[in-house]
Amino acid sequence: MFTGIITDIGHIKALERRGDLRARIATRYDTAGIDIGASIACDGVCLTAVALGAGWFEVDISAETLSRSNLNGWSEGRAVNLERALKVGDELGGHIVSGHVDGLAEVIALRVEGDSTRLTLRAPDALAGFIAPKGSVALNGTSLTVNEVSGAEFGVNLIPHTKEVTNWGAVQVGDRVNLEIDTLARYVARLREWGGAA
Repeated sequence: MFTGIITDIGHIKALERRGDLRARIATRYDTAGIDIGASIACDGVCLTAVALGAGWFEVDISAETLSRSNLNGWSEGRAVNLERALKVGDELGGHIVSGHVDGLAEVIALRVEGDSTRLTLRAPDALAGFIAPKGSVALNGTSLTVNEVSGAEFGVNLIPHTKEVTNWGAVQVGDRVNLEIDTLARYVARLREWGGAA
């Protein structure tokens, strides 16, 4: 589990096609404190550390993950939002994030408002009903508050701090970003589907 609070910006050092895609990611994390098998959210996707070195770790990315996320667009040098898995007792500063991407949202508008940036995104129709004003979404692993919703379109605001400590500072119209809907919204929808029966 994660919180959507990004704690490092990594960079893709190398990509290698094997049975899966192997990615080597440079990080400022102390990799001596990361175990093989540890979960690390990379642009919001929960991936497993399979190799470690000083200042880098490697992950394997399956075809399923590539088909449901924007990781198939990764290239060497790309900045990646990173978050280590939540530990018992850690501060929950964002919201509960599983690292299981539901689909891709497209950035369809961007405008500067003071020092902040307002984004409008379009969610896949199948996910739009899970997004509510003042609710939470994880976009590229970042916990963000939804400002407004209109059909499949929704808006979020990026404050200067968020743009500085994540890869959101380079966002452009047309970008496709990893979308994870709020876990609570998922379960509420499932209960409603079953008429509230236990």
